[in-house]
Amino acid sequence: MAYVSGEKNRDTPILTGLYVILDPSVSSDRSLVEVLNVSATAGAKIFQYRNKTASMKAAYAEALPLRKAAQELGVLFIVNDRCDLALAVDADGVHLGQGDLPLDLARKVMGPDKLIGISTHNREQVAAATAGRPNYLGFGPIFTPGSKSDHDPVVGLQGLRAIRSVTALPIFAIGGITADLAEEVIRAGADGVAVISAILKAPDISQAVTDFVSRVSTPISPGS
Repeated sequence: MAYVSGEKNRDTPILTGLYVILDPSVSSDRSLVEVLNVSATAGAKIFQYRNKTASMKAAYAEALPLRKAAQELGVLFIVNDRCDLALAVDADGVHLGQGDLPLDLARKVMGPDKLIGISTHNREQVAAATAGRPNYLGFGPIFTPGSKSDHDPVVGLQGLRAIRSVTALPIFAIGGITADLAEEVIRAGADGVAVISAILKAPDISQAVTDFVSRVSTPISPGS
């Protein structure tokens, strides 16, 4: 994992590239640990565990081996929504939705050294989230998601371009992004892409990750 010198004399991970979201409701024929291992070996550096329906006990049992695997492979491991679960498995951070714990309270719970990401869907949410100083933003859906039907309105590449000037934070674009669209998304201003279905449902996960990494790892000037 690449790092840069951050605030308070601590190293801050570089938040760019491919961000794989591990959701058991999307991946039913492979274990999430297998997906993480294969994806990390192929070049993915950031992973998020997301389970919207599991009890805390079940989620802990599922997240702990993922956290251990991520640690062994030297990749970042983020937990969706739940600060308590993130702390319980000593995750690298938590990713919050608009309906989750407010950022200032989440920071008190998580402490100063954990990563916090915020999901945003429009210009106002981007501005509000940026003011709270999280570590990164998720923004979308850029295209129609393949993993959920109750999603926020699709913003498109134009929506991504429009909010790039609103924040200096790293932005991970999400929503229906396939490998052949990844370069366009980076050109529109994203620092990375968050992917669910295009990895978890891929016939060959290793090849799918390799395809994404090759398209999002080369620096591209936004708007080019």
